[in-house]
Amino acid sequence: MYFIMWLLFGAAVGWVASIIMNKQNHMGWVTNIIIGIIGSILGVWLVGVLGFGSPDTFTVVGFFVSIGGAALLIVIITAIKRRVS
Repeated sequence: MYFIMWLLFGAAVGWVASIIMNKQNHMGWVTNIIIGIIGSILGVWLVGVLGFGSPDTFTVVGFFVSIGGAALLIVIITAIKRRVS
């Protein structure tokens, strides 16, 4: 059950981040889930490193931190794609 929650949470986070970054037409639902989960991990880790404490992922604050991490991940991936091509 927890696995399904992570998939749904990752899909929601990835979808919102793709809308914010104007990439929703370029990403499918599998990519949204992957970006959402990895972005959540990145966001929570970054907030912890910056010394703000580590929010629980399944809270409102954790949701917004996760969206920020997913948006940052989209920026990083876009920059890498531009550099490679």
